[in-house]
Amino acid sequence: MQELGIKMGRDKYFDFLRTHALLVPKLRSFHKTTNSSHNFRKFKNLVQNKVPNRPEELWVADITYLRLNGKHAYLALVTDAYSKKIVGFKVSSNMKASLSLDALKMALKNRKYPEKKLIHHSDRGFHYCWPEYVQTLQESGILISMTEKYDPYENALAERINRTLKYEFALNQVIANKTIAEKMVRRAVSVYNSKRPHDSLNGRTPEDVHLNANQHYKSYRKNKEIIYLDLEKHF
Repeated sequence: MQELGIKMGRDKYFDFLRTHALLVPKLRSFHKTTNSSHNFRKFKNLVQNKVPNRPEELWVADITYLRLNGKHAYLALVTDAYSKKIVGFKVSSNMKASLSLDALKMALKNRKYPEKKLIHHSDRGFHYCWPEYVQTLQESGILISMTEKYDPYENALAERINRTLKYEFALNQVIANKTIAEKMVRRAVSVYNSKRPHDSLNGRTPEDVHLNANQHYKSYRKNKEIIYLDLEKHF
């Protein structure tokens, strides 16, 4: 676009293409990573239509899949909703509960503001309702929030980051094996956090915003109204 003298970020460029029906439809392949048919406790949605106003006020967690030769691997992510920084991740060849728990433990280890109040938001899959996962959050003084129906916009940021990692860092391609997948994910997270400018952060990186919290929040929700979180009523 710059060759035509037009300055336009990636998000606005794709919005333009979408508005004029110029995007090539994606071939969709579905691989289920959420199993909410379980008897573990499910928690209420504490953050519906609300957004954070500082780092480590709200974390969003999700699991996506990676295609290996003839099988799948799974990627668990924990992301700070304000700064868009991926604070925890784990690649596994199976869907055991330890997948998401290991990603959470990395996120807890990497906290920059442990004294601040924090909400953890996810879907209602068994990974996030698993007693050890819930206990880890509660022992860390973190409130638990979950989606209450299957709607991607209830966890819009997590869904968006999944797509970004896959389509900008080639994680949507067939990967030779788990070892290579782990290397690709580590590199993707490093670049995403510390080198890739984000339009939603006014050209800044998540790492910069996470350490220097003076960024107006951009919501990815259908409802554009911004209602900031008030953690005092939850604690």
